[in-house]
Amino acid sequence: MAALANGLSAFCGVAIPAEAAPVSARAGRSQRVSLAVRAEAAETTTASSAPINPSIRKDSDKVVDTVQADELSKPLTAYCRCWRSETFPLCNGAHVKHNKETGDNVGPLLLKK
Repeated sequence: MAALANGLSAFCGVAIPAEAAPVSARAGRSQRVSLAVRAEAAETTTASSAPINPSIRKDSDKVVDTVQADELSKPLTAYCRCWRSETFPLCNGAHVKHNKETGDNVGPLLLKK
């Protein structure tokens, strides 16, 4: 169980408090452990604290796009995942500037035909 907590801590990049650490199981009994993880934004005024989608289809509750791979016109198509592309939903390389400004590492979604 401690390995699970340490793995989650490393994956999420957060420390798991000692009170959330699992208690050892009694001999011969399996134990069920529940752990809740909550993401919190850093309290900064940099561009990284700004929403990732500043302007695309803001009238929608959630923006979801579906593409059928057999409908692609090119053998390889790059789709934007940074929401900065002027040709959204297609990638135009705007993530490069976004990554330099914010320290982010977002890149496009590549779909092959």
